[in-house]
Amino acid sequence: MKCMTKRFIGQKNICKDRSVAAKKEGNNRMTNRISALSLAVLHVKAMAQNRFPKPDFESGYRYPTFTYHVPDEVSLATLDVVLLIVLMGIVAWAVVRKKRRAPVIWVSVISVAYFGFFRSGCVCSIGSIQNVALALSDSSYAMPPAVLLFFVLPVFFTLLFGRVFCAGVCPMGALQELVNVKNFRLSRPVEATLGLIPWIYLAFAVLFAVTRSSFFICRFDPFVGIFRLGGDIGMILFGAFLFIAAVFTGRPFCRFLCPYGALLSLFSRVSIWRIKMTPSCINCDLCLHACPLNAIRPPYENRVKESRMHGVKRILIYLVFLPAITAVGAFVLYLMSDSFSYANKDIRLYDLVVQSEAAPQDLPPLEVETFYAQGGALEELTVRTGKIRSIFRRSAVFAGAFIGLAIGCMLIGLSLKRTRKTYEIDDAACVNCGRCFGYCPLNQGKCGTNQEIKKIK
Repeated sequence: MKCMTKRFIGQKNICKDRSVAAKKEGNNRMTNRISALSLAVLHVKAMAQNRFPKPDFESGYRYPTFTYHVPDEVSLATLDVVLLIVLMGIVAWAVVRKKRRAPVIWVSVISVAYFGFFRSGCVCSIGSIQNVALALSDSSYAMPPAVLLFFVLPVFFTLLFGRVFCAGVCPMGALQELVNVKNFRLSRPVEATLGLIPWIYLAFAVLFAVTRSSFFICRFDPFVGIFRLGGDIGMILFGAFLFIAAVFTGRPFCRFLCPYGALLSLFSRVSIWRIKMTPSCINCDLCLHACPLNAIRPPYENRVKESRMHGVKRILIYLVFLPAITAVGAFVLYLMSDSFSYANKDIRLYDLVVQSEAAPQDLPPLEVETFYAQGGALEELTVRTGKIRSIFRRSAVFAGAFIGLAIGCMLIGLSLKRTRKTYEIDDAACVNCGRCFGYCPLNQGKCGTNQEIKKIK
């Protein structure tokens, strides 16, 4: 009986010892992980110091001073802005004054070489949309002056001379222009529908920028992998696809993806000095087939086959429904705002912390462990995520209304029917590439007699 009692007491003590040991092991594991984080920080600091102390020479020897060349970012940014102005000035002089395409080609080569491969596609006027949007919504954000100039200067030149920035100064547009050899044309409805994508892209880029969630444009830049010769494999493949598509159709990225090009298309409608059709046009159709962007509208292509009153009624109906389409877009994105908010890292961290509090784990996620190691509190994180979700809801309403307005304007544009008697340039679509100049016989001085005109026709 005594032996049975001793055995029971011994087993009880063993279980107790094991539970104590397990608790100690769990505490030691947590302590070790926190210590590992601390040691990692100390290791980084120690890397900047010498591994072994320098020997102390008694002969008076002095160690040489090593200097390392650090790129002067201010000088490079100044050079970027100066070169941007010079190249846009050359394009404006070539296409508006001289009607020559050769300078545009040389500008495209320089832009691809410098802004593309040397500067790795940054600073980028397309990505500057996000910086400007964040600066306008958050006064604490300090935007670099070069970024602001890269956003403002192309807009200023567009108001004066049309889309000279898109002609060959933008490295993405220049790269597509240099490889284009074929022009497979799309129907006007298909082209108009695909033309909505840049406006939707713009709305989401601004939405994620003002909420400090992500710089959407920079993250999904399809050409940065080409310019930097590396990067995300998905973006590299997408950039390669657009590069190959640009060989067979005019600038697919500029027409169907670029949000900055969409903005410039608005300003180009009211530009002061713009490309115009050659006076005394002989309707030879050569410029029409030369344009890769369908920016030249031929005469009598859009003959009106209905009464004027019928067309006016259709446009009025669209104008009546335009506020409804805008309101629907705002409401839909408001409902989806909570889902979009997970693009913000604080929202994702909040969910991880709540899940960890509800179901404690022996090995919590590294984000949660780092959050607690830095002295974070769930109450503070809850307040911060509440503010972020509120900003997302407000911003999503504006983004949805903007998308709805773009859809409504696209429908109104397709419903407009007007008979043209001469060739006309669509200033919003024209990128001032100058390709049509070399095909125009009047611009080249190749036709002066009626017999030569008949041969061209």
